Amino acid sequence: MFLALRTEVEDALREALSTLELPTDDLGIEEPPDDVDSVLASSVAFRLAGELGVAPPQAAADVADEIDTDELTYVSRVETQGPYLNFLPSEAYFAETLANGTDDDYGTLPNRDESVVVEHTSANPTGPVHVGRARNPIIGDAVANVLDAAGYDVDRHYYVNDAGRQMAVFTWAYETFDEDDLETEPERDRIEYDLVRYYRKGNEFLEEGPESEVEAAEAEIDAIMQGLEEGDEATYERVSEVVDQVLGGMKECLARLPAEFDEFVKETRFMFDGSTDDVVSRIQDLEESVYEEDAWQLELDEYGIDKNLVFLRSDGTSLYPTRDLAHHEWKFDNYDRAVTVLGEDHKLQAEQLRQTLELLGNDTDPLRQVLYSYVNLPEGKMSTRRGTGVDLDDLLDEAIDRAREEVETRLDDRIRDDDLDEADVERIAHQVGIGAVRYDIVAKQPTKAITFEWDRALDFEAQSAPYVQYVHARCCGILEEAGIDLETGTSEVETDVDASLLETPEERDLLETIARFPSVIDAAADDLEPHQVATYTREFAERFNAFYRECPVLADDVDPDLREARLALVAAARHTIANALSVLGVAAPRSM
Repeated sequence: MFLALRTEVEDALREALSTLELPTDDLGIEEPPDDVDSVLASSVAFRLAGELGVAPPQAAADVADEIDTDELTYVSRVETQGPYLNFLPSEAYFAETLANGTDDDYGTLPNRDESVVVEHTSANPTGPVHVGRARNPIIGDAVANVLDAAGYDVDRHYYVNDAGRQMAVFTWAYETFDEDDLETEPERDRIEYDLVRYYRKGNEFLEEGPESEVEAAEAEIDAIMQGLEEGDEATYERVSEVVDQVLGGMKECLARLPAEFDEFVKETRFMFDGSTDDVVSRIQDLEESVYEEDAWQLELDEYGIDKNLVFLRSDGTSLYPTRDLAHHEWKFDNYDRAVTVLGEDHKLQAEQLRQTLELLGNDTDPLRQVLYSYVNLPEGKMSTRRGTGVDLDDLLDEAIDRAREEVETRLDDRIRDDDLDEADVERIAHQVGIGAVRYDIVAKQPTKAITFEWDRALDFEAQSAPYVQYVHARCCGILEEAGIDLETGTSEVETDVDASLLETPEERDLLETIARFPSVIDAAADDLEPHQVATYTREFAERFNAFYRECPVLADDVDPDLREARLALVAAARHTIANALSVLGVAAPRSM
């Protein structure tokens, strides 16, 4: 309803300004401070004071006089506070918020008939997913979720680097060495942990092996790369045997978050269909193209990029950026918009890509690139047995273990619920543990470096995932105590209630917060900033907890009509917080 109210305020302001024969291009609409009763405000009077020849407070009063609230549905009155116009909600605003909030899909915006491809993660298939890259699938998945909720037709893509030197080395090592040649055991019983040992062995051999054997190995690695460049199917099958197995294990890891994909797009696709060759030919025709230092390069200093884009080696093999150019032109042909989530170390490549696409005649307005800083872990908190770095699996296992310990401690500190068995404890540990990791990472602005800290992420009392998840569990507990069957997934809460009975400040604050949820989705999608949704959930939790403290729902002395209205409010709160957490990829437990 907040979006509907905002539209109504915009229309009313434009009409009032037109009547006063004033410009309507900048309405100055903003959300007021928490200590103001209105849900929207306008600072337009600052701009208009000079044109009207009066002080800003008088300009605000003049505009307010031109707004007829009798013609508005969701605004009850307009008040001025100095130079500000404050728009107060009507009873219809609260009633429709309550009715809409009880819908299962509340917060989902109408279909925009616009397709978006979100590419994220795209880690090289050379081994397990490292924790330093964990921010990519978490942010990428949340970006895709918020776009989906905002009404876009979203495809989630993982771009697979299956044609670079790393995969040629991996393929050669896999075919060359036997299990007996490997000095270590797999760190986990999953395929990528098994096969990464061949990759490590291969790199070690290339660095330390006998010179003549290394030369022979390099010749074979070059042959693999040439075979892929020439579209040789036999070479592709050799490489794919390694790539597909490692990727299969990586998918299992990412599914734990969960982060799932509609398509895994291999870069060899754009070599075999001729589009990479086409890109190379077109770049060579550009006046910025030069051949120097045994490679074809594109000079971009004229466009503020001080490093050349190398797009073709002297042996005729293309590079990752060249194939990615073809990949992006394919995106432009098949989608209305393209979003790519990248680590901060890819900022230069992102700038080179965009500029080269423009030089090739592409409109890059549909392309948005979300850059993020990496996740660090506190010194000494986690380490792997082999000293090869911390894998995402390690982080998730640790999160589940710590969450299980916290849940069991909390159960021991109170009378155990007979309905909460060991399976429930394990379910809650997974939901809370993995939810804590996702929430703590996605809640920060992507460009800010973060250090993941367990005490903060798993704090049930602070503004963390468990703190917000507990709100959903509390809603479920109230509804179940009222006899509502949540197992079926349908709500039996009475929705034809008198919303005007919800008149305390805590009830109204919660209703207003529920009303804003669709607008939060809309803004987060426009800005590609899912952390805005996380910020909203923390505010929501505070508002709900205030309501829970001050407004009993099922107490014997509560009037029956008020009881039904408050139950409807709890149901609306439950749907809102569940859907907000879902956008963030965080589970909404029914019990905690």
